[in-house]
Amino acid sequence: MLAGQPIIILRDNVERTRGFEAQRSNIMATRAIAAAVRTTLGPRGMDKMLVSSSGDVVITNDGATILHEMSVQHPGGKLVIEVAETQDEEVGDGTTTAIVLLGSLMDEAEKLLAQKIHPTVIAQGYQLGMEKALEILDELAIAVDFDDRETLIKIADTAMIGKSVEAIKEKVADITVDAVQQVATKTDAGTYTVDEGDIKIKKQVGETMHDAELIRGVVIEKKRVFEQMPASITDAKVALIAQPLEVTKTQVKSKIKITSSEQMKAFSEQERESLRKLAEQIVAAGANVVLCQKGIADAVQYYLARNGVYAIEDVKEADMKFAARALCGTIVNKPEELDEATLGHAEEVGELPNTELTVISGCDNPKAVTILLRGTSQLLIDELERAVYDATRVVQDAVEDGTFVIGGGSVEIELQMRVRDYAATFGGRVQLAIEAFSNAFEVVPKTLAENSGFDPIDKVVALKKAHADGKKHAGLNVFTGEVVDMQEAGVIEPHRVKTQAIKSGTETAMLLVRVDDMMVTQTGAGPAGME
Repeated sequence: MLAGQPIIILRDNVERTRGFEAQRSNIMATRAIAAAVRTTLGPRGMDKMLVSSSGDVVITNDGATILHEMSVQHPGGKLVIEVAETQDEEVGDGTTTAIVLLGSLMDEAEKLLAQKIHPTVIAQGYQLGMEKALEILDELAIAVDFDDRETLIKIADTAMIGKSVEAIKEKVADITVDAVQQVATKTDAGTYTVDEGDIKIKKQVGETMHDAELIRGVVIEKKRVFEQMPASITDAKVALIAQPLEVTKTQVKSKIKITSSEQMKAFSEQERESLRKLAEQIVAAGANVVLCQKGIADAVQYYLARNGVYAIEDVKEADMKFAARALCGTIVNKPEELDEATLGHAEEVGELPNTELTVISGCDNPKAVTILLRGTSQLLIDELERAVYDATRVVQDAVEDGTFVIGGGSVEIELQMRVRDYAATFGGRVQLAIEAFSNAFEVVPKTLAENSGFDPIDKVVALKKAHADGKKHAGLNVFTGEVVDMQEAGVIEPHRVKTQAIKSGTETAMLLVRVDDMMVTQTGAGPAGME
């Protein structure tokens, strides 16, 4: 109040939450989202059924997919969803771990806030704890060579275990490692880089998921343009043409006056002759397969078919560029620009039986490859795609970084114990914040034990004892409940996945815990009225 007059700050359609209530609101939202995905963590995690407003059903235990499909309204909850999306974009896996860790960090922050520890002190402790944890994680990282197929296959296996595609995970792990090794590029520094866009995943309902295969080339969702063309071509020489193979309209408006049937006949013959020349130029260049980004005139189709050429029209620009990389060919604008150097090469081109797909396979040293997935239902094949995507990304991470860490809760227990020791070197309240940060790591082995039907307290105690005895690779075998060496068990994951999960989880927790005032504008404007 000023001289008896109220000072209007906010409209009455703004909902305001202040102090501990604002912090508690964010903590509750984070906890609810973490609880939603927590039961999916690990090889024995459960699936979620998500039904959209239009009735579409998704069944998955992929954290990124679950969170993407959730309709979250809470502003703090939206930040949590962003963490999952960032994790998925950056490393392709570990979304559930990142969210569960974030939920645990917020739980620990709530306990500290209840003890009247200032949010800035909590954020400082979390920052120090994160820096130490990342330093320890670098020490725990183990090197892997680009040619070490056995280890890379184990990394792919770990990413897929627990998903509904376990029946073929060995086959798919082989496929993903082959795909990544094929498109990886060696840098001058001796490391490798992989462009995830060079590995395409194509789905086709039909047959069984055991029919999944790696195509050293490209799969295009089109059939041949004319039934009289050969259904398959061996030793294919592929022409990639961007412009339409038809008589194009002139840039300016013009009229042709035809006064007799002879003139009409001559005009038609001239048009047909120009179309025949287009086909002849393609055949003369040595091409027996044509991918055209635009349309192909009927006459050109006829002449190409007569010369035994397989042609596809209206190919998407993205597919054209991908085909050029896979076939080591060049996209040209006109048939006259074709020559031996611009043609792509493949062992075989043909239609996949009972489908609308053309498969171009057997390319020499392709720079892009396709993983073709089959399945008896759309729901199954969608989940298979998510599993293959995760596996491909983790193998890519391991190849690029050349390092991996041990899974099964092993890394988390080691981090928890060593960060706790680090906390003892600090005085004051920041020590409590670092200890709280270290305690948050227990949530991963606890959740693995819970989801597997074991007592979480007993298993965490057993893990701590093993690590205290110097067994730094000790983790939980979720099938037997025993504490075993996870490196020997082959439960390993990329170093980058854990690093990103710790970074994104901690930084978001620090951001949320410092919020002490939330002003949420409700839909529909109202008159001013809040003092």
